[in-house]
Amino acid sequence: TGGHYPMQEGEVFNTQYQVLHKLGCGTFATVWLCQDMRRKKQVAVKVLKSREGFAESAQDEVAFLRCVSCMKKKDLAGENIVCLLDDFRMIGENVPHACLVFEVLGPSIRCLMGNYTAQGLPLPFVKKSLQQVLAGLHFLHKCCRIIHADIKPENILLCGHSKRLQRLLMATLHCDQGTGGRLKGAGGDLGNQLEESDLMRIEVKIADLGSACWTYKPFSKEIQTQPYRALEVLLGLDYGTPADIWSTACLAFEMATGECLFDPQPGKYFSRDDDHVARIIELLGRIPPQIVLSWNKSTKFFSRPGALLRLSRLFPRSLPGILADRHGWTPQEAAAFAAFLLPALHYAPERRASAAQSLRHAWIAA
Repeated sequence: TGGHYPMQEGEVFNTQYQVLHKLGCGTFATVWLCQDMRRKKQVAVKVLKSREGFAESAQDEVAFLRCVSCMKKKDLAGENIVCLLDDFRMIGENVPHACLVFEVLGPSIRCLMGNYTAQGLPLPFVKKSLQQVLAGLHFLHKCCRIIHADIKPENILLCGHSKRLQRLLMATLHCDQGTGGRLKGAGGDLGNQLEESDLMRIEVKIADLGSACWTYKPFSKEIQTQPYRALEVLLGLDYGTPADIWSTACLAFEMATGECLFDPQPGKYFSRDDDHVARIIELLGRIPPQIVLSWNKSTKFFSRPGALLRLSRLFPRSLPGILADRHGWTPQEAAAFAAFLLPALHYAPERRASAAQSLRHAWIAA
C-alpha cells in the first residue's frame, strides 16, 4: 500500500499498453517501455506510487503537460519539452495509480556523462544542448508560466531523429540512472560508438514536470535537487523562474567538466545546507548585507551579515581558476565560460540572466 504498482512484463493495462520491460525506477514512480497496440508504436508509461497525494501531484503534472501541448502549437520551442500522449488511472491492490504516457526518448544526460567523466562532454555538444534546454525554459517561463523546479542531468533526455541514432539510444535505455551506470549498447559503451558528428545530431528534451509549479502559484518552499538548488531556495526566500536558471548554470558546468559546481556535504557540526551556502560564498563572494537581511531564514545560517554561523574558515576560489587549474582549460576558454555562467548565478534573482538573455550570450552562440 502506497508503493509501486507490481508490474509484470507482458501485462496489458488500459486495454492498450503492453509492458515490454522496465526503463527506470525513481522515488515516486516507475517508467516502463510499452507497446501501444492501437497506435502500433512504442511508448514510455510512467506509473506513480499509490500513496495519498500522488494522484493530486499527477493531476498537476498532467495540467502542466497539457499546457505545454497547447502552447507549443504557437511556439516551436515547445518541442524541447517531453510530449504527453495520454493519461489514465489503474487499480492495484485496491488503490489507484496514476499513469502518464509519453513519447519514447533516449537515456539522460547523466547516463551520457558516465562515458566522459574525466573531462566532461565535448563543448560543441554542451553548447547545442544548453541552447535547447534554455529555449525550452524560455518557453516554459514565458509562454506557459511554469517553473520546472528540478533541472538536473537526470531530467534532460536524449533523442535522435535518424533510425541509426534511435536504435543506438534505444539499445541503451536500460541505463540505471540511480547508480550512474554507463550506457551499454550492442557493441559497448555509447560514448565509444558515437562519432562526434553523431553526437551533434542528438537533441535533448526537458523531462519530468513532476516537481513543477505555476509562476503565480508555487506549491512548495523546498524545490530542486540539492547540488542544483538556487541560493534563494536554500535560504527560504520566495522563488520564481530565476531558480531554474541557477540550476541550468550548475548543469552547464557539470556537463562541461564532469564535476558538480556545488557538491555540499554535511559535517560533524554543520548541515549539508550550511556547507552549500559556504561553497556558494567561496565561489561567488560575500552575499551583500541587504540581501542577507531580506531573507527570512538568514538567522539559520548567519550570526551577522556575511558571517556564517557554523562555518568560519572559507577558502575563496574563482570560477576561471577552477576551470584552468582543475580541468586544464586555457585562460581564454575559462574566462569565456565563466562570463556565461556568472550572470546566471547572480545572487539577486531579479538581476539574474533570463533564459532568453543566456541564449544570446557570446559563449553559447559561438
